[in-house]
Amino acid sequence: MEETDREAVATAVQRVAGMLQRPDQLDKVEQYRRREARKKASVEARLKVQTIQSQLDGVRTGLSQLHNALNDVKDIQQSLIDVNKDWRQSINTIENLKDVKDAVVQHSQLAAAVENLKNIFSVPEIVRETQDLIERGELLQAHRKLMDLECSRDNLMYEQYRMDSKNTHDMNLIHTYFGDMQKLSEELAKQLWMVVQRSLVTVRRDPTLLVSVVRIIEREEKIDRRMLDRKKQTGFIPPGRPKKWKEKMFNILERTVSTRIEGTQADTRESDKMWLVRHLEIIRKYVVDDLLVAKTLLEQCFPPHYDIFNRLLNMYHQALSTRMQELAAEDLEANEIVSLLTWVLNTYKSTEMMGNLELSPEVDVNSLNPLISQNVVDQLLSKYMSTLTSNIIGWLRKALETDKKDWIKETEPEADQDGYYQTTLPAIVFQMFEQNLQVAAQINEDLKTKVLLLCLQQMNSFLTRYKDEAQLYKEEHLKNRQYPQCYVQYMIAVINNCQTFKESIISLKRKYLKMEMEDTLSSSQTNMDATLDIIAKEGCSSLLDEVFMDLEPHLNELMTRKWLMGSNAVGTICVTVEDYFNDFAKIKKPYKKTMTMEAHRRVVVEYIRAIMLKRISFKNAEERKEGAEKMIKEAEQFRFLFKKLAAGSGEDTEGLCDIIEAIAEVIKLTDPSLLYLEVSTLVSKYPDIRDDHIAALLTVRGDASRDMKQTIIETLDQGPSQPNPNYVPIFKEITVPTLTVPKLLK
Repeated sequence: MEETDREAVATAVQRVAGMLQRPDQLDKVEQYRRREARKKASVEARLKVQTIQSQLDGVRTGLSQLHNALNDVKDIQQSLIDVNKDWRQSINTIENLKDVKDAVVQHSQLAAAVENLKNIFSVPEIVRETQDLIERGELLQAHRKLMDLECSRDNLMYEQYRMDSKNTHDMNLIHTYFGDMQKLSEELAKQLWMVVQRSLVTVRRDPTLLVSVVRIIEREEKIDRRMLDRKKQTGFIPPGRPKKWKEKMFNILERTVSTRIEGTQADTRESDKMWLVRHLEIIRKYVVDDLLVAKTLLEQCFPPHYDIFNRLLNMYHQALSTRMQELAAEDLEANEIVSLLTWVLNTYKSTEMMGNLELSPEVDVNSLNPLISQNVVDQLLSKYMSTLTSNIIGWLRKALETDKKDWIKETEPEADQDGYYQTTLPAIVFQMFEQNLQVAAQINEDLKTKVLLLCLQQMNSFLTRYKDEAQLYKEEHLKNRQYPQCYVQYMIAVINNCQTFKESIISLKRKYLKMEMEDTLSSSQTNMDATLDIIAKEGCSSLLDEVFMDLEPHLNELMTRKWLMGSNAVGTICVTVEDYFNDFAKIKKPYKKTMTMEAHRRVVVEYIRAIMLKRISFKNAEERKEGAEKMIKEAEQFRFLFKKLAAGSGEDTEGLCDIIEAIAEVIKLTDPSLLYLEVSTLVSKYPDIRDDHIAALLTVRGDASRDMKQTIIETLDQGPSQPNPNYVPIFKEITVPTLTVPKLLK
């Protein structure tokens, strides 16, 4: 319509343009308008007349058709009256033909009997021949004869049914006479089902036999349909129909598939720990082989509408689903749960099985339903995590017990490639973790993460037990220091294990944990690191305790008359420490450095404590000079020793020994008037020195009067303190056990 309107407007514009080509034609515009209006009115009038004329023609045609229809109805009515009259007149004639009708029925039955007379008399012979054919495996010929027998029986029974459907005696007589035929049918069916059961084998050895079976089933299906159609028309159906052999064939195939799947379990848990893995592998192999045979050979033996490959595929899938659910319902162990889930979730749809390239495109793994429901999967995973938790706890406990037995051995622990002592505990623990994580990774990423979190959680608890056992090990050793013989070496191994544990935890997280998950484990990592540091620190402390227990007799000689007279206690101390540190060289660097610093600190502390115990009071300046020079010399010995022990560690070994030298300078001072200045210098360097320390130091000098001591102490209390920001307090660890300042001043 829009196109027509545009054309009309264009035509009108063209026409108006033709009328108004000169200026003088503008005066005639009104005249043109009236002329066009008259033309328009004339056209509209003609159109209206044509429309009315068309409507009148239609009405005239309709009236003519109605008139003709009325005449036809009257003719039909008259014909019906005539038919009704003829029917009423022929009723008597129909009743007179009843005898003829009965004769026709009887003739039909007799004709059927005559037609099947030969078969009727030869039934026993045909039965024997059919039996022989079945026994010889000639199934098609046997079925042909069986069909002839059934056809004769069915025709006779049908004619009897037509003559007298209520006469069961004659029906039973016919059925009994053909009774052996039913046995033949059953025997033939058995042979067919045997072939169907072994169809995947038969199709490779004798596909013709399988094709014959399928042809027989197809014949029976056609007969079933024909008998059912006749039943709809006549109400009669022969005994044993419909046979439904096609349906039975698929049912037998389904049972065969289920039996094949279930029959692959050759072992039990008692006879073989790997029974489930073996069972699942056999299933995988059988299913793939069977489906390949079905695709390449079996499909050629069945009509296309059987869709035999997809039917078999569904049967195998359903049988597998049923079997997997049965296995899931059993009391499976943790490794068996993993094997089952790995097979169900991964192997089943992988290229090793349903995703096999030779099965595509007929098998679409994406369209296959899960073998077990998500609910069952969740239950198995929950059971697995629960069992794994118990197992890990047991494994860790057993590993720790085994490691503890090593601690009391009379042989030194093994060393790693760098010569550091170690036990097998970290390797055993993390090998166990690795194995479980690798197994979990076979199932899915989520389970792998859960197992990693579980391992780290149990590791946290395990480290607490490890710390307690290390403490008990130390306490048992202190009861008898001769036992265990290799206590020092195994304590070093325990310390080194802490570093190995740290490195292994980091490696485990880096390998199995996604980057985005690391923040969630930061607190757990911090806790484990803290526990490991505590174990290592306590181990180092126990080793140093061992050292200082051996040093105790020599430390007791320090700052005594024997020491002043030439005792070599410090030399013995240095030799003993160095000897111990030859063993401590087997400690890994992070802890060895800490231990060296702590040993240095404790030696200096014990030396200063010996001074503060006031075992000696120098009698004169000569003794003070001799004692101070000996202290300086011994400080230098300590400095040299620990510088040697700390070689390469970057440790500052100077500052601690400087304290001994500073104290020696106070003792060495010959001018008592400068004593306050020297003491104040000492206090400014080491602001944690207390009054009792100063009093003890002045007592050791032996030349400070009570008033001088009191003046120096009071003056120092009032003076400002300017501690070195890098100084680590050391005097706070040293107590002066007996004399106090008030007692001293009395």
